[in-house]
Amino acid sequence: MAFPTETVYGLGADATNAAAVRRIFEVKRRPATSPLIVHLDSEEMAREYAAQWPRSATELAERFWPGPLTLVLPKKATIPEEVTAGLGTVGLRVPAHPIALELIRAAGRPIAAPSANRFTQLSPTTAAHVRKSLGSAVDLILDGGSTPVGIESTVLALTDGGPVLLRPGMISKQELEEILGDVAEPEPVSGAHPAPGMHHRHYSPRTHLILIAPDERPVGGRGAVVSHRADALDALLMPASPKGYAAALYATLHELDCRGLDWIAVERVPEGEAWAGIRDRLARAAARA
Repeated sequence: MAFPTETVYGLGADATNAAAVRRIFEVKRRPATSPLIVHLDSEEMAREYAAQWPRSATELAERFWPGPLTLVLPKKATIPEEVTAGLGTVGLRVPAHPIALELIRAAGRPIAAPSANRFTQLSPTTAAHVRKSLGSAVDLILDGGSTPVGIESTVLALTDGGPVLLRPGMISKQELEEILGDVAEPEPVSGAHPAPGMHHRHYSPRTHLILIAPDERPVGGRGAVVSHRADALDALLMPASPKGYAAALYATLHELDCRGLDWIAVERVPEGEAWAGIRDRLARAAARA
């Protein structure tokens, strides 16, 4: 089942049912080395599936849940290894969307759910995006309109070695460090990734996407330029704030991807923690396979 969260639409199945989880990987054509995030309706429910629950997890949950923060913690055996790519940790999140929360409560189960699209392609922020990407391969789509956050959750590992930011998002590293102190960046890994969204190329439209400097313009072919600057010429203008830009990003790329263009050129967004999740998505979308 595809369902809306505040970030993007997820493709969900019972996280305790290994056969159902394998179906997610089949539909998405997702490699088994990429773990899934488990969605829950409360901190209390999350505690049922974590083998350890440090005080820092409670502090983060109190501030950011429900919301776009995934906590990676040691898992209990009730979560099958299919969910976690064989790792001993699991990503847990309480989404801030009424439909997602009602679905979890009605199911009475944790729901494992990556984005509801083919692996490495553009994430869906509307039900129409899900239908375009997955078609009849998904059994049911709950249409909750456009997702308000627009990019995937921040993923934070709470490990014995200290907190590690595995994937940036709209909850910034600075906000996390206000609670935790220093938060480390991830080390390169081989094999299973400790979090989703860590593949070199990800979040990509079919149309070739390139990142450009302000006022740089590609030469040749038919394309579109995307800019966050109000004074940009010959460009599709995006919101100037990080929150507005993130909310519009995937929908804009989906729309441009349907135009039969030769390229999409996106002006580089500003530096700073508030833009880190957006910079990450754009860099992976522009990466070569």
